[in-house]
Amino acid sequence: MPATNAIDDLFRRLRLSREKAFIPFLAAGDPDIASTAKLIRELDSLGSHLIEIGFPFSDPIADGPVIQASYSRALDRGLKLDDVFHCVEEVKLKASPVAAPIIGMASYSLIFRKGQNAFLDRAIGAGFSGVIVPDLPVEEAGPLAKLAAAKDFRLILLVTPTTPPKRAERIVKLSTGFVYCVSVAGITGERDRLPDELLEQLRRLRTITDLPLCVGFGISKPAHVQMLREIADGIIVGSAIVRRLEGVRPEGLDQAIGQIRELVRGLQRALNPSKE
Repeated sequence: MPATNAIDDLFRRLRLSREKAFIPFLAAGDPDIASTAKLIRELDSLGSHLIEIGFPFSDPIADGPVIQASYSRALDRGLKLDDVFHCVEEVKLKASPVAAPIIGMASYSLIFRKGQNAFLDRAIGAGFSGVIVPDLPVEEAGPLAKLAAAKDFRLILLVTPTTPPKRAERIVKLSTGFVYCVSVAGITGERDRLPDELLEQLRRLRTITDLPLCVGFGISKPAHVQMLREIADGIIVGSAIVRRLEGVRPEGLDQAIGQIRELVRGLQRALNPSKE
């Protein structure tokens, strides 16, 4: 039998065990690319199911100030596209590879500049299992979706609270791996509470797709996770992790890792309480 995509395998296993996916986000190259590799290994050892790696970009579309600042720090240090690929190769394909599948978060501008085919081949060769493209309109996503499908690579698109129902149907039909469900209208960042309408949005999406529904933007507290765990298939945590790397130098990374470890364990307990 041909190999199946690691993202599909993961969610199949999680559904059988009635678990939800914990998906942390890291901005590649912050505080440096060697630290990113170390953080990936740490998050994997903590039991993260998927790990999302952001490709720094000078004009982010939906990222809030915390992730924008992390991208700026990485780019100011001279991070290049190939540095991100080499980092993932190091943790996925070389000694002691991490178990968690790795997905990218990349602006379409980066993909277009390298060339769709070349970008996907490089990502697959580095060990990525899929990519989230936050600024790719569904009307223009067909060619990339077709190319990704032919390569058994997952293309993950976003549905927001303001996405009209008909447009949401088009998005989920083109999405593979899972659907990225944006929790709020706006940009990424930690929030006190999530909108009550989010649960209704997830229920509507569940009627039109069997793909896993994973929620991101603003997930930072156990209370958020408890609100979502009965209906969502996974949660994505970005700014709450990246904020703990602000101002950190590589030599001080271990202290930040301790803070991230505490955050992650608290969210995981809320997400899958039966695993305790």
